[in-house]
Parts: sequence; structure tokens; C-alpha cells
Amino acid sequence: MARAHGFELALIDEPEITGHLDDRVAILLLTHVNYRTGRMHRMPEVTRAAHDAGAIMIWDVAHSAGAVPVWLDRRGANEEAADFAVGCGYKYLNGGPGAPAFAWARPRHMARMDRESWRQPLSGWMGHVAPFEFTSDYRPAAGISRFLCGTPPILSLAALECGVDTVLAADDSGGIEAIRRKSIALTDLFIELVESRCAGHGLALVTPRQSEERGSQVCFARAAGGYAIMQALIARGVIGDFRAPDILRFGFTPLYTRFVDVWDAVDHLTAVLVSGNWREPRFSERAAVT
Repeated sequence: MARAHGFELALIDEPEITGHLDDRVAILLLTHVNYRTGRMHRMPEVTRAAHDAGAIMIWDVAHSAGAVPVWLDRRGANEEAADFAVGCGYKYLNGGPGAPAFAWARPRHMARMDRESWRQPLSGWMGHVAPFEFTSDYRPAAGISRFLCGTPPILSLAALECGVDTVLAADDSGGIEAIRRKSIALTDLFIELVESRCAGHGLALVTPRQSEERGSQVCFARAAGGYAIMQALIARGVIGDFRAPDILRFGFTPLYTRFVDVWDAVDHLTAVLVSGNWREPRFSERAAVT
């Protein structure tokens, strides 16, 4: 789309993004929680900075929805609403692999998009105002429905509905704020245990130590052997993942991850590092999914 419309696409991998905003920037797309490091942007401040620069703000909340508070609309007089957001249902919303993605648009933008003249570039059958009329012309549906393209995956939607219901059930216990408090407690404990029990084994914390700057994951870097170490952990039932070139990533789903699970995971990590069994050739065999 950038090439088709004469825009320049710039990819910037830095935590402080606001210094790159000037009058050349038309659209700012950011992942709320960085998938590699777990660093979390301050959404209200960044959104305001983007708008002050005259840019549209799009948030990717794939690594935060369901685990940390995500306030896309205004909550107070001094906060800015985002323009658009996208995300996935398979992570902290518990939909599992293949779960549908989702999109959000600021209401005032939807009012403009409801004009008949505006067309969603990826328009499809289910985004038609009346898909079962099978007319020869295309009339887009009103509101967010026009963002639909193909037929929704029904089995995946059923699983996602149960997953989202699980998140919503936490409202009786304090909602997303309670989920966030447990997320911080779990990740704080994991960092403390790894740094105390795995000291001397080359693990360096990559995720911000300050809880307000991280999502619900903890990442450690290791100069060598990271992939094999993660495979050895997976063989023991501790499911994390590896992100090139050197990051071991551990995600914490606060709804059902227990503190004893954190303790047990560090037990296994310690055993893998101390025993050195991660050096077995089978753990270095690269798979398509890391």
C-alpha cells in the first residue's frame, strides 16, 4: 500500500519512538508490547505525540489484549483516543492457534467510512450490506462490519468465544486490573528466581525490569545455545519460544498460570543449564516453528 500510494515505509526498532515523529509522518503503526523484548509503550503518551505530529495512530495489541489494560478510547480529558487497532485472538484471549484476528476503529472515523464513496481496500463477500442477496453490485455494510472479508472460521470463532468469556469472567474479581496485577507478580517472581538461581549461566534480562514498562512476558538473551536450551525446556514440558538471534521468551497468561508453575519452570531451566543436556544434538535441530 505504501508503494502504491507514494509513501515511504520506515521500520524503526527503538523503544523511544516519539523522537522520530515530524511533519513527514502520516501513519504510525506500533506494537503495544514488543514481541521480542516484552517492552511496552506508554499508549496515551505515544498516541498524543503521533497526533501532535499530524499522524494517524494504529496500535497492534496482539501481545497485550487480555493480559494488560488496553485503553484505545479516551478515558480522561488529557488522553488521546487511538485511530485504529488490530490484534489476534490466539494469545492472551485464549483462542488457540488459528484464532481469528480483530480490528477496532475510532467511532468518528467509522462515521466518515459509512459514506457510500469509501471502500475498504480488502472488501469481500461478508463485508457486503446484504451478502445473501447475491447482487451484481457491491454495497459495503455499515460500521465495522465492512472490514470483514471472507467467511468467518466458525470452529475457530467458537473456541475464541470461550476464551474471551474466560477473560470476561475475571470481571467478578477485579477485571483487567486484577489480571494485570497477577501478571506483574508472576513476571517479577520469574525474573527474581532466574537471576538468583541461574546466575553464571550467561542469561541477560532483555525485558524491562520496571513493571510499568513490560507486558506479560519475560525475555532473557544468551550469546550461544538459546535455541537448544529452549528445545530442552520444551522436552520437559516448559513451553516457551526462541526469537533470533539470541532471545528465550517466556509468556505468562495470568488467568491460569500459577505461581508454582513459575517455580517449577525455573527448576527445569536450572537443571537444563547445570546438566548441560541442552548440548544434545537433537535439541539443535531447527524446526519451522521456534
